[in-house]
Amino acid sequence: MSRLLLAAIIGIPLAWHLALTAFTYYDAGRVGLEPRMKWTAITFLVPLFGFFIYLFERSELFYDPDEDPYRGDEEDESGTVFEIHPSRADDTRLASQTDEDDRTRGETDDDADEELHDWEE
Repeated sequence: MSRLLLAAIIGIPLAWHLALTAFTYYDAGRVGLEPRMKWTAITFLVPLFGFFIYLFERSELFYDPDEDPYRGDEEDESGTVFEIHPSRADDTRLASQTDEDDRTRGETDDDADEELHDWEE
């Protein structure tokens, strides 16, 4: 194997790995992910996947729910906030099981009253 090919096979991935580790060390201190050495060690010891772990953890720092368009402002009857995509904003909600039971029970009572009234006449 030629030295040039060996240098390319080992050198290029190693250079990328060290560059990602150096970026993590610099960026962790800048965005406030402390301790910075922990994130550098994760990136160094778990090549490539460690860098993605760092990026995912970093993205969690900047979430602002006031700027999230899919946060959801509507509450159901129990006070739970649920999310609605803008394309579904004008859809009607499905009835819950308790709503369905109440509605069915109400129809049954009305039907029974009508039958009783018809029987008396």
